[in-house]
Amino acid sequence: MVVLLLTGGCVAVVALVVNGVSEESDRTVRVRYEVTGTAKGVTIAYTTWRDGDLSTSQETGQSLPWRRDVEATGFVKGGTLAVTVGAAGGNVRCSVTVDDGSRRTATASGPSATATCTGF
Repeated sequence: MVVLLLTGGCVAVVALVVNGVSEESDRTVRVRYEVTGTAKGVTIAYTTWRDGDLSTSQETGQSLPWRRDVEATGFVKGGTLAVTVGAAGGNVRCSVTVDDGSRRTATASGPSATATCTGF
């Protein structure tokens, strides 16, 4: 009798976990990538997970400020934003916000320096 109760409880817990994972994998979030600073002609690379696939984009020679909003769906939704200062120098600040939550930020200054925002 005790074994059945423990087994039944484990099945219920497993069902709750599976349901939560399924709901999270179907949830769409908005990821906002932003770059500010004084540097000219920066290179911006960003990645985003979409439905289990990693999407990578790179833009070179960009003027600041710069911003992109993308939607991410799937269990894994994070990515990376990397900003590289051009040869002329200057400073940059990258920022990533997911669904208006807390921001991940990083800064860099000087020729060829890179600011990287990850862990979101």
